[in-house]
Amino acid sequence: MNDIFDIFESERQAAARVLPIISQKEDRPDEEELHAGDMVNLPILPLRNMVVLPGMTTPIAVGREKSMRLIREAMKHNARIGVVCQKDGDVEDPARTDLYDEGTVAEILKVLELPDDSTNIILHARSGFALGGFTSTEPYLRANVTILDDRMPAKNDKEFTVLMKSIMELTMHMIKNMGESGKELAFALKNIDSPIYLMNFLATNIPFEPQQKQQLLTEHDIKKRGYMLYGLLSKEAQLVEIKANIQSRTREDLSQQQREHFLQQQIRTIQEELGAGSDDIDELEERAKGKKWGDEVQKQFEKELRKLERLNPQSPDYSVQYNYLDQLISLPWGKYTKDTFDLAKVERKLDHDHYGLEKVKERILEHLAVLKLRGDLKAPILCLYGPPGVGKTSLGKSIAEALNRKYERIALGGLHDEAEIRGHRRTYIGAMPGRIISAIIHSESSNPVIVLDEIDKVGQDFKGDPSSALLEVLDPEQNGRFHDNFIDVDYDLSKVLFIATANSLSTVSRPLLDRMEIIEITGYIPEEKYQIARHHLIPKELEANGFARGDVKFTKEAILNIIDNYTRESGVRELEKKIAKVLRKLARKRVRSEELGVRSSSAQKNISTLNSQLSTLQKVTAKDIAELLGPPDYNSDKYEGNEFAGVVTGLAWTSVGGVILFVESSLSRGKGSQLSITGNIGAVMKESAQLAMQYLRAHSAEIGIDDDLFDKYNVHIHVPEGATPKDGPSAGITMVTSLASSFTQRRVRDHLAMTGEITLRGKVLPVGGIKEKILAAKRAGITDIILCKENKKDIEEINEIYLEGLTFHYVNTIREVLDFALLPEKVPHAREL
Repeated sequence: MNDIFDIFESERQAAARVLPIISQKEDRPDEEELHAGDMVNLPILPLRNMVVLPGMTTPIAVGREKSMRLIREAMKHNARIGVVCQKDGDVEDPARTDLYDEGTVAEILKVLELPDDSTNIILHARSGFALGGFTSTEPYLRANVTILDDRMPAKNDKEFTVLMKSIMELTMHMIKNMGESGKELAFALKNIDSPIYLMNFLATNIPFEPQQKQQLLTEHDIKKRGYMLYGLLSKEAQLVEIKANIQSRTREDLSQQQREHFLQQQIRTIQEELGAGSDDIDELEERAKGKKWGDEVQKQFEKELRKLERLNPQSPDYSVQYNYLDQLISLPWGKYTKDTFDLAKVERKLDHDHYGLEKVKERILEHLAVLKLRGDLKAPILCLYGPPGVGKTSLGKSIAEALNRKYERIALGGLHDEAEIRGHRRTYIGAMPGRIISAIIHSESSNPVIVLDEIDKVGQDFKGDPSSALLEVLDPEQNGRFHDNFIDVDYDLSKVLFIATANSLSTVSRPLLDRMEIIEITGYIPEEKYQIARHHLIPKELEANGFARGDVKFTKEAILNIIDNYTRESGVRELEKKIAKVLRKLARKRVRSEELGVRSSSAQKNISTLNSQLSTLQKVTAKDIAELLGPPDYNSDKYEGNEFAGVVTGLAWTSVGGVILFVESSLSRGKGSQLSITGNIGAVMKESAQLAMQYLRAHSAEIGIDDDLFDKYNVHIHVPEGATPKDGPSAGITMVTSLASSFTQRRVRDHLAMTGEITLRGKVLPVGGIKEKILAAKRAGITDIILCKENKKDIEEINEIYLEGLTFHYVNTIREVLDFALLPEKVPHAREL
């Protein structure tokens, strides 16, 4: 901070050397003195963020046209002007309300034109004034002002004397912490005797806020102004002291940094002489040539490469930085594989690799057709939902081969760290890109097929929620600028074909489901399993177990025997294991036969016979399956007849496919109104039993049941296989039929099964899993099936070959169910109720 007078003189001399003073006030006769209370009309010069105090000489930059006109006019007539600070420095043409209420009368000492074409004036302030209203706004502002005076304390006021001394001591203490910049200010202070001039000088030269300086100007009690100044100086002194302490503490650190920088420069020079690290940098630059990335990525690469050049190859940071650049270059920027648009070829490929799955194949062919017509299309996000072992994961690989795209699989089961999707920031040790970017790098293509396997098994913990990170990946509107924390630049995922797989949708978040196209893959029927085993599983396991193709042949009966009696699943994973087990046993027999033949004394004689036997085709029949695999693991569902009242066959859906379900009911004498339900059934199924009982009570006369029976007999409903949990509403019509049969002792129609939900008013509602239930009924020898009328559309979607031998009866009410299901005659040995 310099003496303000020295600043003015140096500016004047500098300007005089380079440019002439364009205007300078000559000596003039004394103007009329202004006294407190006088009202005069003055030109008003608004100032931005500057307050001029009485007695001060101040340089001011003038730029506004109105201000320039005022300056020229004032210099021409040697007139005084009024200077007032604006409340808001951004206002270009201030009104009266934009100016403070008090300002200063000033004289223009000099007008200077500086080398940058700007104009500065040097003002000398006189007395303060109160600003009145504007009398004119053109060609510049004019206003009536009232001259103000300051109130001095008494000459013998010791308090004021001590106050001024304290202000001086505080200022000198502050100057000590200012270093070299405070020396000239200290010199100027020693030559000031006037208390008012000292206060205004300090207020002008200490960097207070304009609002604070305006408060000092408007305080006309000199003693109060001194206290106000002392408070402001105290705050400023504390800030100066804190700044000095910070500079003192950081000076040593800065010196250490300069020393390290100097040593790093020496290391770099030595490295350049030895050629260390330059090979890596040259390699990265060479690989980066021709990359089809944008300007943003190019700038990022160059910036990070410069950082690598400054690092010592032996430092840990060097390997981190090199790894980042290597990953950035390894991404296939703008590199795409060309899709196959031959729909017939794609269809043949999908049919060859997977039997069935018509909906999925149809969706892929639709996508290709649209892509071929449009030329460009954001890749869809497909979610294949179904039970285990139905080929959801392997379907992704077949789709990639059919489209001529690269294939990548990301296992999400058990994933609970968000960084696995978005990547780790490079500040962490062992940081790496997320799995999405890693898969893109591995595929060397920006449009691969990526299977997100087991998306329903993603977890979350304190490390974040990966499913939330997947929202950006699987949203076609967002994944065009996917941001990986490690790569730290946006990457386009919109051309990637994502295929998610899930066993259950209940654990997948709703926002994630909204971003995907759900395609349900139901379980395979036995006929489909047979085709899959014959065309896919058996050839695969023959090779895996050392057999040549055609060495072993399974008959159709043998394969169906395995499917019906040794597996219980919706997919074919367990079937594949059983086929592998059969082939392992055959392999053991073959090797054992070879060993026995070699040891035999007549080995040479029998060797040709043995070879011919081994080379012959070995056929595996249904009888051989029982020998190779042992007793059946499961018993096939079989219809049990209608010889007893209250036994009705229902149809149920399980995770391993459809099954038939028997519902038994019996009556026992008692107080009545007691309903017992057993068989490990859930709450919904229990409610169905209660609904069935209440319906019979309400409609007993229509059905032919004596009302007294409900009070004389207790009812017991049992669903066999009590170790297996069962639940759901689809056994409703089965239960009401079973109870009606028990109360009426009427026979149930032969080879009949049924499924449907009931309501209290007697309506029959549709249920799901129809395809699997139909197949279960067919396996059990059922010929007639009762369904809700609304389930007719599900039957129409099933291939007719699977419906042969079945007759469907569609109903809307429980009464229709009972009219068809219960025959007029009673069961043999019917009870007398």
